[in-house]
Amino acid sequence: MPETIEIQLKKGVLTLCVLALLNRHDGYAYEIASTLSDAIDMGEGTIYPLMRRMQSDGQVETYLVESPSGPSRKYYRLTDAGRRALSAQTTEWRTFARAVESIVDAPAHPAPAHANQIADVTAGTAERGAEQ
Repeated sequence: MPETIEIQLKKGVLTLCVLALLNRHDGYAYEIASTLSDAIDMGEGTIYPLMRRMQSDGQVETYLVESPSGPSRKYYRLTDAGRRALSAQTTEWRTFARAVESIVDAPAHPAPAHANQIADVTAGTAERGAEQ
């Protein structure tokens, strides 16, 4: 079954959202996943593979912070490459979003007169074919 447009859109902006969150402050994966779950209803399981990929791509780096109530937490922070990626993806997103909004928000225009004539001719041909 094909994925819905909502799922495709979420997957398409997930990296941008993570970069934007980490630009605000360092965070650990569960915290990032919780924020994304609340904001865009993104499942927690999608964040861990993404964080590994972003680390291998050099967009984020990690460090451990001791936790008084359990094991150390792995925190993520943006690298210079991550900040450049955030800037580029933000520009791309805003350009894309403006283009989609201009299409979605454009006023409807009546069909040209010749489109109605074509429809009438097509309908007349179909009616004659049914009569035969």
